[in-house]
Amino acid sequence: MEIEILSEEQCLQLRQLIEGAQRIIVCCHQNPDGDAIGACLGWGEYLRQQGKEPMITVPDLFPDFLKWMPGTEKIVRYDKHTEQVTEAFAHADLVFCLDFNRPERMERMGEVMAASAASKVMIDHHPDPTINTVISISHPEMSSTCELVFRVIWQLGGFEMMTKKTAVPLYCGMMTDTGGFTYNSTRPEIYFIISQLLTKGIDKDKIYRNVYNNYSEWRLRLIGFVLFRKLVVVPEKHVSYFCLTRRDLRRFHYTKGDAEGLVNMPLQIKGMKLSISLREDTERNNLIWVSLRSVDDFSCTQVAERWFNGGGHLNASGGRLNCSMEEAEIIVQQAIREM
Repeated sequence: MEIEILSEEQCLQLRQLIEGAQRIIVCCHQNPDGDAIGACLGWGEYLRQQGKEPMITVPDLFPDFLKWMPGTEKIVRYDKHTEQVTEAFAHADLVFCLDFNRPERMERMGEVMAASAASKVMIDHHPDPTINTVISISHPEMSSTCELVFRVIWQLGGFEMMTKKTAVPLYCGMMTDTGGFTYNSTRPEIYFIISQLLTKGIDKDKIYRNVYNNYSEWRLRLIGFVLFRKLVVVPEKHVSYFCLTRRDLRRFHYTKGDAEGLVNMPLQIKGMKLSISLREDTERNNLIWVSLRSVDDFSCTQVAERWFNGGGHLNASGGRLNCSMEEAEIIVQQAIREM
């Protein structure tokens, strides 16, 4: 099955960049998800097999349900170790930008990354990249950045040496970025890749449990609260939305990741085409995080771009609003009226 995505020239250039680099950084976007962390860990392990010692750094905290993956204890957070990460970027000669297409998606860390004189390589599946790179491996049609990382490793001849330590995070990233392979995952190449990862001894059922059956009691109570008290359904528009305020989150002892996947649940209602989640930031005032999920050919990307300063994929997108929750809900209602 054809899974190659690099030209011969890109393969040669990438090998030369890796071979000649002494100080490598692997980084991803703010609020890292399973695909971002999985891609960083998987690619970082590949680089170690090439004799390199990359620094894996992320802008801020990632969810607890991802911390079981091998290598997460070595990830350096920019918000906790700002000087260390800033100095590393200043002296780096090669930076891999994984699972993001614009420096702004890293918040303040993006300025540090963009200012680095290092050669930059992007591996990502979001549209319209703006990062200044020497190699841009950009394929929005792919299920995940982890799928892209697998394809790159395969094409560079690294699959035979691949260990479980690489295969586990790559599978995890593919799984989480497709909602357990329930959207953006109909191409047969995806299942060929899964079959190859299984030969490395991964336990896909355990990976699923580690991610989706590894929450606190309060996460389950939060789900019940959202579905019973907060969910607003607009049946004539085939849309639903809910708002989670800072007060709601405190009530249910919210920790990062507890709201993961909630936006998918209203799509279980018959006839629903679009689900929107609004979540107030726990620390910054007038910052609302927006998540959107859709089904079939209804483009939540267009909704995210027009109304929520965001973007993403056909059936999974995100954005943000700099306003109060009351103002954010008015924007959502206006968006629904005009759909």
